[in-house]
Amino acid sequence: MNEVKIERICVFCGSSSGMRAAYVEQARLLGQTMAAKGIGLVYGAGGIGLMGEVANAVTEAEGEVIGIIPYALATKERANPKGEMRVVNTMHERKAMMADLSDAFIAMPGGFGTFEELMEIITWGQLGIHQKPIGVLNVAGYYDPLLMMIDRAVEEGFILPRYRNLIVVASEAEELLEKLFRYQPLEGIVQWIEMSET
Repeated sequence: MNEVKIERICVFCGSSSGMRAAYVEQARLLGQTMAAKGIGLVYGAGGIGLMGEVANAVTEAEGEVIGIIPYALATKERANPKGEMRVVNTMHERKAMMADLSDAFIAMPGGFGTFEELMEIITWGQLGIHQKPIGVLNVAGYYDPLLMMIDRAVEEGFILPRYRNLIVVASEAEELLEKLFRYQPLEGIVQWIEMSET
């Protein structure tokens, strides 16, 4: 089995630190582990919450950081001045650029924005827009209810069972990264073809 080549990972996570110390600890550990493996970070450019913790851990270890933020959020999310900053006009541009620059995705604990980013990138995988690994860092069981809902959707016939394998899950950073390296794209998904401009 060939390992997936991963040079950059897009991390989706909260602009809040949450209520548990474990969230911050795992955010920093994820950043440190990525940098130790020579993996760059692509993220939403916020300097606060878990976003800031991951980015600070990567930059402290002298790893690559690319932050992408819409102009309207640059002040609200306190854009992190560390690393490379790219300012775009819309959330759609932000997500498209994050996806283009990344070889894999990880969702850490977060709120509505994190849920939406995770669900969209899974949907893009299901549609064949990309075949990149998608990981959930399930710190302290945070994502247990969501994973149960996904399993329910499979049981009720709204998600084909094989699409459940689009997501890999672990509770610690090192284990999740190893699973991402071993990820095998699902067979039978038609790759997205963009219509050429004429």
